[in-house]
Amino acid sequence: MTPHSQQRSILFSKKAVRILTTVCLSMLGACGNQAIQPTPAAAPSEAKPALSIGLPKTAKTVAPTAPREFRAAWIATIGNVDWPSQKNLSVLQQQAEIIHILNSAKAMQLNAIVLQVRPSADAIYPSELEPWSDYLTGEQGKAPVPFYDPLQFWITQAHQRGLELHAWFNPYRAKSNANKSRLASSHISRTHPELVKSYGDMLWMDPGEPASMQHTLAVIQDVVHRYDIDGVHIDDYFYPYPVKNAAKIEIDFPDQHSWRSYLNNAGTGGKVAKTDWRRENVNRLVEQIHHNIHQEKPWLRFGISPFGIGKHDKLPQGIRGFSQYDKLYADVELWLERGWLDYLAPQLYWPIQQSQQSFTSLLTYWRQQNPQHRHIWPGLYTNRVDNGDKPWQAEEILQQINVIRQNAGDGNVPGHLHFSITALLKNRGGIRDQLREQSYASSTLIPAMTWSSSTPPSAPHLSTLNDQQIQVAITSADNAHQIAIWRRFGTAWVFSVQAITQTTISLEQEGQSGNADQLVVSLINRFGAEGERTVYTPR
Repeated sequence: MTPHSQQRSILFSKKAVRILTTVCLSMLGACGNQAIQPTPAAAPSEAKPALSIGLPKTAKTVAPTAPREFRAAWIATIGNVDWPSQKNLSVLQQQAEIIHILNSAKAMQLNAIVLQVRPSADAIYPSELEPWSDYLTGEQGKAPVPFYDPLQFWITQAHQRGLELHAWFNPYRAKSNANKSRLASSHISRTHPELVKSYGDMLWMDPGEPASMQHTLAVIQDVVHRYDIDGVHIDDYFYPYPVKNAAKIEIDFPDQHSWRSYLNNAGTGGKVAKTDWRRENVNRLVEQIHHNIHQEKPWLRFGISPFGIGKHDKLPQGIRGFSQYDKLYADVELWLERGWLDYLAPQLYWPIQQSQQSFTSLLTYWRQQNPQHRHIWPGLYTNRVDNGDKPWQAEEILQQINVIRQNAGDGNVPGHLHFSITALLKNRGGIRDQLREQSYASSTLIPAMTWSSSTPPSAPHLSTLNDQQIQVAITSADNAHQIAIWRRFGTAWVFSVQAITQTTISLEQEGQSGNADQLVVSLINRFGAEGERTVYTPR
């Protein structure tokens, strides 16, 4: 997810944004987090009355629709960009960094992380298909000592905090210029050198070789099968970004062998031009990932984060820039047309005022290419805040989030991803504090996958533990993933989300005085669908 391009005012006052955490009971139709559009399908209280516990039947109790927005950050392992902070940390140091990252993400009101698990045909988890990443121990193929499974640790700790974890794979990169250690004997460049090409200062699996695609599919499916991840994510590296020679002329990717094999194939050979053939190679990979992961686990979210500029012949007037369709052979518009993904995270790594790569225009463009109504959640270049030759102010990111929310009509439920978590951890330019105070003043649910069929959970059974706490009874049949909680203090409702493993709910809420006058609780399944609500009123 390394950026490739170096390429207006806040719509709400700070005071207005702060009060988005509360909703006036007497004006439920007009209040709520106005910057976050709720998903209509996830309002079970509109279809069925909420169950009441300890409440007179004559009381009228209606909690607002739960706010929904995808808030994530990429965590890059390549080159030790985000985690681990350096090679050869002890296991305890690696785990301490994981806990710090996840605690920070939870405190900021993020609801997902996108963790790079396969940077360059290697793994940050034990695998029979690829060697251990050298970014962990400094030596490719060497396991952590004492042994632990980093990916499992990440998943367990994320879920304990109510965060989703999406596993991020690079499809075809076999070695980057950040790989300094000797390649392990189990690395694909040594076990199947015929599949790997040298291009610039990298090694690349040839997407035109069917065995390359099958290997990548096997790696992804292995993780899907063995780990309780919440999503699969791939980035913008399909065919590599073009390399130029000393004369500044682009060098063609060396896929002559696979191209000749295609031409000589008696059944399918020679029917399309080489550029279209390359695009079809990438299309088959995307379609197959989508099919395979949903066949085994239908609730998994499949996300793709391509370069931010689409086909040049379809772009809005005035937009200029690199063509991923022509250079990376990524036909992103086709993937949206066919519905081969659950969310698209185009890397919109330019400021709002940069006219030739206008953030607002490109966001609108991608939303217009979406006939299957998948989620469009752009990637934000948060690393540019107070960093680099032309640093951004934190205000730029806050404005971009407001643009995403204000243009979220027509079924576009808002969301975004930060590249990367380090900018937030370091609070560059005060970005973490400003996001927490303004943009992320309230918790949100991740938008539901409304195009996937699922049975919403049943209404939770609540019981009193003591004067301060209630207990939630949950059965495995509910397939519940999270607990959504509305607390009413006087006339104001405050929303929060809790991990399914935390079955005790406090009547108190940070920032509020005393116990809540009322609670409304519902369960959320793996698809994001909300079940029937239960109302609890302390006696």
